Amino acid sequence: MSNFSELPIPSFFNPEKAREVWQIPYSDRATQGENWAKQYQISPADADQTRIGLLLIDVQNTFCLPGFELYVGGQSQQGAIEDNIRLCEFIYRHLHCFTEIIATMDTHFAIQIFHPIFWVDDQGEHPTPGTTIISHQDIEKGVWKVNPAIVPNFPSWDYSSLQTYALHYARHLDQTGKYPLIIWPYHGMLGSIGHALVSSVEEALFFYSAARKRQPQYEIKGNNPLTENYSVLRPEVTEDQNGRTIAQENRSLIEQLLSFDRLLIAGQAKSHCVAWTIDDLLIEIQKKDPKLARKIYLLEDCTSPVVIPNGADFTTQADEAFARFQDAGMHLIRSTETIDF
Repeated sequence: MSNFSELPIPSFFNPEKAREVWQIPYSDRATQGENWAKQYQISPADADQTRIGLLLIDVQNTFCLPGFELYVGGQSQQGAIEDNIRLCEFIYRHLHCFTEIIATMDTHFAIQIFHPIFWVDDQGEHPTPGTTIISHQDIEKGVWKVNPAIVPNFPSWDYSSLQTYALHYARHLDQTGKYPLIIWPYHGMLGSIGHALVSSVEEALFFYSAARKRQPQYEIKGNNPLTENYSVLRPEVTEDQNGRTIAQENRSLIEQLLSFDRLLIAGQAKSHCVAWTIDDLLIEIQKKDPKLARKIYLLEDCTSPVVIPNGADFTTQADEAFARFQDAGMHLIRSTETIDF
C-alpha cells in the first residue's frame, strides 16, 4: 500500500455534535474544503493511482441517534454515537486517500411487507412492531393476513395473489433466510429526518467532496415493498411464488467494490446490515478469487452490534461474523491505528 501522512482534523469539527441533528453550513465548508486542498496539496480523486474506497453502511439518524427508531447503542448504549465520532475523525485524517466514498441509505415507505400496516389479524389489528415474528405457519392458520386495504398500492396484484406471495415470502425466510419475517418499527422513512445521514458524517462527506472534487456516491437499499434488504448487495427474496423476478442483486455495486485496490467498511449495525453486506461480498470474492479478501479492511471501532436493553444482544454473533471474515483474509483494524495505505 502507498504511504500517506495523516491530515489534521479541521477545527470546525465538534465531536459533541455527533449526537445531534443540525444544518451543515455548506457554503463555508465548500470554501474551507477547497482551501484545505490548497494548503495540504491534496489532488483531485481522479488523480489517484491507488484506488481506495470507503463504504459507509446506513450511517443514518434512524440507527445512530438515541430517540430514533432503531438506535444501535451496543453494549455501552453509546455505540453508534462514539462510532461516528471516530468515523468522522478517520475521514478527516485520511480524506486525501479515498478515491470514492459510498454511503448506503436504508430507505423505506409505510407500506412494506415488514411494517405493521401490511398485516392484520381477525380483529383488524396490526402486529406490534419489534416484538412480532410472523411465520409461514401463522399465515397458513390465518393468525396474520395481508391487510386488504393496502392492495391498491400494488396494481399488478390482487388480494389472493398478494396473500399467496406473503405465504411464499414467509416460508422462504423460515427455510433459507437470515431471519424469520420480523415486523420492524417504521424506520428509515424516505423524506424523514431519520432517513438522513448523521449530520456530522454528512458534513465530513461534503468537506471531502469539496477538497477532493469527488461527489460521494449514495446507494439506496430497502425500498422494495415486497422484500427485506439486510445486505446492500442482495435482497432477501428475488422471486415471487411463480418464479417471476421481483428484485435483483446490486451487481454494479458488487463489481465496483471488488474493483478497488483497497476497500474500507464501517457503519451500522455490525450484527445486521454490516455483517450481511460483508458476507455477501465475501461470497462474491470466494467465487472470483479468495485472495481478493486481503484488500478488505473492516473498521471494527466504527460499527456496533444491536443490543436491546433487557432484550436481545447480538454482540457474540457480530464478533463471530467478523472473526470469520478475518479468517477469510480480511483485515480487522481500528480507526485510530496508523494505517499504511
